Amino acid sequence: MRAVVQRVSSASVQVEGAVVGEIGMGFAVLLGVGEGDGASDAEYMVEKISTMRIFEDSEGKMNLPLSEVGGGILLISQFTLYGDMRKGRRPAFVSSAPPELANELYLKVAQGLRERGLFVQTGIFRAEMRVSLVNEGPVTILLDSRKVF
Repeated sequence: MRAVVQRVSSASVQVEGAVVGEIGMGFAVLLGVGEGDGASDAEYMVEKISTMRIFEDSEGKMNLPLSEVGGGILLISQFTLYGDMRKGRRPAFVSSAPPELANELYLKVAQGLRERGLFVQTGIFRAEMRVSLVNEGPVTILLDSRKVF
């Protein structure tokens, strides 16, 4: 499982012109599910995302987690995180999980974050979405449950 986590002052997602998810300060998280991912990968993401300390403390150091600053999470499913561009000019998505598994694990991550007391908004799985965000810092962190990077 892969995630791109961006620290934001605001983020929203629209489907067919209607806002379906919106947060103020917090994280915009693009989440991709790979072939062979399972419950342990989802648990890894929940743990990492919920405990990341990338908000500044009173001394200006990235030291505070989301729970201490009262922010939310906009969680967006994004299979293109498994796009392979090593050959040719068009990405191959053979490493992405099948849609049924991907949706199940995406929902598991959302639920796990909510169970930790975090405010979570989502997009709509497999929908054409327009994501808007204001990246603060900018701060962008890459996560991979298999620790590829």
